[in-house]
Amino acid sequence: MDDEYAKLIRRMNPPRVVIDNDASEEATVIQVDSVNKHGILLEVVQVLTDMNLVITKAYISSDGGWFMDVFNVVDGDGNKIRDQEVINYITKRLESDASFVPSMRGTVGVMPSENHTSIELSGTDRPGLLSEVSAVLTDLHCNVVNAEIWTHNARAAAVVHVTDDSTGSAIEDPNRLSIIKELLCNVLKGNNDLKTAKMTLSAPGSTHRERRLHQIMFADRDYQRVERTELGKVVDKSSRPHVTVLDCIEKDYTVITMRSKDRPKLLFDTVCTLTDMQYVVFHGVVHTGRREAYQEYYIRHVDGLPMRSDAERERVIQCLEAAIERRASEGLELELCTDDRVGLLSDITRIFRENSLCIKRAEISTKGGKAKDIFYVTDVTGNPVNPQIIDSIRQQIGHSNLLVKNPNFSPKPPQETTMSFLFGNIFKSRTFQNLKSIRSYS
Repeated sequence: MDDEYAKLIRRMNPPRVVIDNDASEEATVIQVDSVNKHGILLEVVQVLTDMNLVITKAYISSDGGWFMDVFNVVDGDGNKIRDQEVINYITKRLESDASFVPSMRGTVGVMPSENHTSIELSGTDRPGLLSEVSAVLTDLHCNVVNAEIWTHNARAAAVVHVTDDSTGSAIEDPNRLSIIKELLCNVLKGNNDLKTAKMTLSAPGSTHRERRLHQIMFADRDYQRVERTELGKVVDKSSRPHVTVLDCIEKDYTVITMRSKDRPKLLFDTVCTLTDMQYVVFHGVVHTGRREAYQEYYIRHVDGLPMRSDAERERVIQCLEAAIERRASEGLELELCTDDRVGLLSDITRIFRENSLCIKRAEISTKGGKAKDIFYVTDVTGNPVNPQIIDSIRQQIGHSNLLVKNPNFSPKPPQETTMSFLFGNIFKSRTFQNLKSIRSYS
């Protein structure tokens, strides 16, 4: 009954969106007012990030029954959003009351849809894993139409969309799907995988690919840090995110602050993790600079209570660190642009493997007969790749087909601060006398 009443209230009070290009000199300001519900912040952020908009600032407030957020956004080139068609589309998406963000509930496996079959994988990371998976799919007459692969903390996860290479349609035959699952599981298990690969059939349905990757890696407990001793590996601890959990006794919130290297979709990754862990952001602020992003959230669990135990606080810190690190652009960025064909991904990743490259992250996409793939690569020890090896690979693939993007730089280590950007004027001088520092990892 309560759920039906909440739906009625939302129908009577649809979201209101105002997009203003005059309020700020640097960015387009998007204000969203709506009836509050769990997950609405993630819905809004997902719409903006799916359009490849960069959120430079955000102010979040959702106390009581109303949700009021302000986002400063720019396009990928750092410019305001001036195209009226794009503005109208943003407004339409944000004012839609449809629950377009899928539920966290689900299992890892093979999901047929109308146009493709979605294969979700997880297992122990190792050099050449993507090459082996791609080779198996090619041998099974599966064409990869798009995919995303993440690696973090010795674990790997992927969401791969495939079609039958002869019909171009989704693969629905249960026997064939069973064979695909069995062979891919054998590849993913490896020789010493204490955590076996997880693959089970799921009911058909849509899934937001990046959210599923977070969920798959969370279920695989990649946030439990594994210290590995790799020969020649250079570890830069200064680039690690800095997450702090505080108790706000006066207002009965848990306060989370995060400092990390800024990058696209960072806000989505942290809000997605908090939402799927069943926390609600009541107030928050996000500021990004040239190299660093600062996020501060006042949260409670969905049951209305702040964090109560040290174990819960430590787990949240670990999970937020993992969420920030999973999509970090580790390694040299290579962009492949060429005509698409069956087996292309298998051939490209085989060349990478034969030249001792390790793929840390990959985004695979095809459209209109063209393939556009992005790979982040290191050598097998995790260090930068020898430029001579990259030149040799480009000669094999074609210099015009494989482009080397700008190498990543290492950010300066974040500096700690006890300044609150959000509630300084509300709590006055009493605020941080009542904030008890719990734990910090850097």
